[in-house]
Amino acid sequence: MSMNWSFQLYSARNFQPWDSVLDLVAAAGYTQVEGFGGVYGDLAGLRAGMDRNGLAMPTAHFSIDLLENDFDEARRIASTLGVETMICPHIVLDKRPADAAGWSAFGERLAAVGKTAAAAGYGFGWHNHDFEFKALPDGSVPMQLILDAAPDIGIELDVAWVVRGGADPLDWIDRYAGRIIAVHVKDIAPAGEAKDEDGWADVGHGTIDWAGIMPVLRARTPARVFIMEHDNPSDLGRFARRSIAAANRY
Repeated sequence: MSMNWSFQLYSARNFQPWDSVLDLVAAAGYTQVEGFGGVYGDLAGLRAGMDRNGLAMPTAHFSIDLLENDFDEARRIASTLGVETMICPHIVLDKRPADAAGWSAFGERLAAVGKTAAAAGYGFGWHNHDFEFKALPDGSVPMQLILDAAPDIGIELDVAWVVRGGADPLDWIDRYAGRIIAVHVKDIAPAGEAKDEDGWADVGHGTIDWAGIMPVLRARTPARVFIMEHDNPSDLGRFARRSIAAANRY
């Protein structure tokens, strides 16, 4: 099933310049891209490259620091690039809470950002990695603490990071289907393989059951933005082309 696939530009950070990246991504068949902090230095140039290639940016990543401390700048970036939904993608290791109360408090911070974003006309969501699924000493799970403390924010579900966190993505999709507003589509190489690519794989060439998961996401969630990603590809063109070819079969 062919659809409008997005491409996380973080995947291409080692394959500059951005103009060439946008050309490659569009030629591979993508119609959307997802921004991150590393591409916001030349907004006019980025927008021109997107426009030249017919690329939209419905979602983009913004750091928690920017969202909390300079939301006007986040809004300027989003407005320039045509972003509709702001995603907070990460919290650095030394700022991560150590207990349930801390994660709940972090969720409350995200809830506050979500209210600010909504007032400005934007959707808002949290993008997971693996650490949110590691149970705390009291047995609680940070991802659930975050989502319980911020009941109105969406989720950009990174399925591969859920798996690397030791959790079952179908379980989390089942529990939070209505809140999944976007999805990161990436894959994990078989154990011991692709060490030069940090153990990631091109979509459809790894161990994640995308043929089983994608129909559930389509049927049960409001997500309409599906973003291809590889955190460290050795060949950008190979990743972009093989992944979209595989994903079009799901």
